[in-house]
Amino acid sequence: MKVIIAYPPLVGRGSPMLTQNRQFQWYHEPSYIYPVVSASAATLLQARGDRVIWYDGIAEKRTPDDFFRLVREERPDLIVMESKTPVIRQHWEITRKIKDIDGDIRTVLVGDHVTALPEETMESSVTDYVVTGGSYDFTLEKLAACIDGETEMPPGVWYREGEEIKQSGEFCLEEDLTGAPFIDRVLTKAHLYGEKWKRRTPFFYIMSGRDCPWHRCTFCAWTTLYPTFAVRPVEHVLDEIGFLIAEHGAREIFDDTGTFPGGAWLDRFCRGMIERGYHKKILFSCNMRFDYLQDPEVPRLMKRAGFRKVKSGLESANQETLDRIDKGITVDQIITGCRNAADAGLDVHLTVIVGYPWETRSDAMKTLGLARRLMEDGSAEMLQATVLVPYPGTPLFDLGVKERLFRVRADEYERFDMGEPVFKTPDMGPDEVMAIAGGIYRSFLSPRVILRNLARIRSFQDVSYILRGARAVIGHLRDFLTRKPGETKEERHG
Repeated sequence: MKVIIAYPPLVGRGSPMLTQNRQFQWYHEPSYIYPVVSASAATLLQARGDRVIWYDGIAEKRTPDDFFRLVREERPDLIVMESKTPVIRQHWEITRKIKDIDGDIRTVLVGDHVTALPEETMESSVTDYVVTGGSYDFTLEKLAACIDGETEMPPGVWYREGEEIKQSGEFCLEEDLTGAPFIDRVLTKAHLYGEKWKRRTPFFYIMSGRDCPWHRCTFCAWTTLYPTFAVRPVEHVLDEIGFLIAEHGAREIFDDTGTFPGGAWLDRFCRGMIERGYHKKILFSCNMRFDYLQDPEVPRLMKRAGFRKVKSGLESANQETLDRIDKGITVDQIITGCRNAADAGLDVHLTVIVGYPWETRSDAMKTLGLARRLMEDGSAEMLQATVLVPYPGTPLFDLGVKERLFRVRADEYERFDMGEPVFKTPDMGPDEVMAIAGGIYRSFLSPRVILRNLARIRSFQDVSYILRGARAVIGHLRDFLTRKPGETKEERHG
């Protein structure tokens, strides 16, 4: 079987932040996140004997015509695409155009939107299959075997039988994560992907788990994909790191698990990094909850083990909001964890959300104030602002429908792209919410922050890192202050 794992070019206000991304946004200065699960799918399919073509037209900056030319030339048996709420209708249209080229080509959509609303996609498009759940790499391997007549349809798949839409039951997350081969980084063009890395190349993404041991935050779309948490054994993760060092010369690795495992698992991992000497060969970064950093000895051990950065969710400086989104953390824990990490020498990347439907201007400014203070006193090195998006399948989306919190229609998916708030707020218009989000990035322009960054320069590598960061900040300011094409001022204000 010939299979294309595809990220076709999309049309919007910049580059779509789509691949394996928990939040969607159009970026003026894009980063390309390596889609670990899709890459695992490509590797599994190739291992079973399929001919796999990896096509990321977004990261390769291709045009839509390039993609459809590839489809006409290759005439694959199967095309798999990951989608997200703001671009789901574009993917529906892409599946139609694929069928126009060759009606025998089968298409598959995966991701959190189709997992939340699989029947919608089957009824609104000519898509042949919707694969639900976050373990779609394993499901796709089984689906391919089913198409070849080797096995029954695996659970978690919606499909067509004549004119009838059927489903094979609920998806399951029982797969052994050690059962798949290490990802083929050449097949999946891993060199295309990266963020604001320190050493730049070669860098790689891995996932120690899927996806978060807390998995309760009401705004997180990936709780739809992963209602439970699975983690690989420490030795298996260390073996993959060793493989990336030996086979690909890895110098920096980011673990994109929603939350890196803590407790005894983290302790064993750190000690294993040191025992194997990997802490001298690579820089390591990850997503992490602040409650894992309350004991100052934890970030100190992480630093000795080669950790460089932790990305952590501040989300809001208002305890009521943290409680309402079921974050399971206090503001004091955020501050303590942030400062413990910084004191240990770890860079802290904060994520902040604005546009909660119950937060006032004063609440939002409180969050902005705390984020700026943590930046200015050196407790945080990087800030990332997002506008709250209640994706289908999340408790927050359901709350919005139940309490009529939307300022747009709940099915106006194209407007869920963070170009405007989709929820009403008590005393702020849409422009003000966007301005506050942009204001978070202006924290980088604070004289204290600028001086601190200059004082940290030790090499040309540091200069390059700061310049790339500055470029990204300017791009993010444009992301939040650019009006949508054709959008009127009245539409902006709802």
